[in-house]
Amino acid sequence: MRIVVNQIPQEGLNLFEDIQAEELDLGTDMLSFEKPIKVSASVSRITNTLSAQLDISGYMICTCSRCLIEFERPFYKHIRLTYQLETLTQVIDLNDDIRQEIILDCPQNPICNEFCKGLCFKCGKNLNDGPCECSYNKRA
Repeated sequence: MRIVVNQIPQEGLNLFEDIQAEELDLGTDMLSFEKPIKVSASVSRITNTLSAQLDISGYMICTCSRCLIEFERPFYKHIRLTYQLETLTQVIDLNDDIRQEIILDCPQNPICNEFCKGLCFKCGKNLNDGPCECSYNKRA
């Protein structure tokens, strides 16, 4: 999301944009965004300071760190950004700050639900589907 500084009227500016996750370089092995990330911004300028209040929302596709099943998780964050404007500043690009804020809120070890039993460490069966038949569990 780019803001052209000299196009901000005195009463402020409201912007809405859908940003593809690829533009923000957000894909990892455990997390991705398959749908665009929605950003709405309320921007104001007072002399040499630009202030932006952002609402960022979307749906993350996570891989459970216990059972390796993919699941969708909603994402929402409200942030306020402030920029000091230099006399030559013409455009402010918010994408890097938006990316950093999303990364800060992404779970490092996403879990599909709090009761996830994970995988059997010996045979790899998803224990959410029931007990496994490997020799490890037969000993117990």
